[in-house]
Amino acid sequence: MTKPADPKTSPARDYLALTKPGIVRMCLIMTAGGLWLAPASSESGGWIVWVAALIGSALAVASANAFNMIAEREGDRSMARTRNRPLAAGRLSVARASVFAAALGVGSMLVLGFGTNVLTAGLAAFALLSYWLVYTPLKRKTPLALVIGAVPGAVPPVLGWTAVTGSLDLPGAVLFGILLVWQMPHFLAISIFRKQDYADAGIRVVPVVRGETVAKVQAILWAALLIPVSLALTPLGVTSEVYMVIAGAAGLVYLGFAIKGLTTHEHAAELRWARQLFGFSLIYLPVVTLALVIDLLWFSGGGL
Repeated sequence: MTKPADPKTSPARDYLALTKPGIVRMCLIMTAGGLWLAPASSESGGWIVWVAALIGSALAVASANAFNMIAEREGDRSMARTRNRPLAAGRLSVARASVFAAALGVGSMLVLGFGTNVLTAGLAAFALLSYWLVYTPLKRKTPLALVIGAVPGAVPPVLGWTAVTGSLDLPGAVLFGILLVWQMPHFLAISIFRKQDYADAGIRVVPVVRGETVAKVQAILWAALLIPVSLALTPLGVTSEVYMVIAGAAGLVYLGFAIKGLTTHEHAAELRWARQLFGFSLIYLPVVTLALVIDLLWFSGGGL
């Protein structure tokens, strides 16, 4: 049963909120990175494939987010930051949200299947279903759900790569690895400054189950791993030293923010640090994507 409309909301805004636009936007940046990096050929399809890959991946991510919000509507009512979401607040019915989520998912498969290739559509389907049916229920059972959920979350750049190449290659796997590893400090930071919310909702994140110190150490280890993973594109011959310098510097700053957490013990300082780590994580991905763009322009244009 739906509640009367809030004057500050509208059905259109509620449906948009189901898709989690911020997450969709970040995933589109990484899909574009995969498209840009992939070696084009006469059979790559040109701009049509680019448009189809971006639209199709956006629809797939939006569908996964909507299904996730449907599944978590009860828990969302227990968390301050989520209790006003359309389903938790009762402004949308589960039936309408489900039809909307399914339409997005079917639309993404059609766009990717006809606009790119079957492999790309299949990877998007895997990401959507594993995020919804595997990661979402595991969040209330084990903190390992964070790693499991990072797998479908790392698929977007691979969609860009396979849309152009039609194959799974080592550089595409590195793009997958970059996004997978990046997610760990990003979400560990969120889980620290939202610890009480997650505890109230019964979500078993690392700080709730094992404490903030373990979460901090894990953030450092993942941030350290991100540096060699992100730089692997250069030894593979995909990028030059231009990318290596920019991505390496960004990785070192990310690691520096993570290490800083070990020096914070007072609660307020710890929350500030976690928000800082989260904030830089949102900067890191666009910087690395920009590094790819600059690097390829350098190669194609003989210098800037």
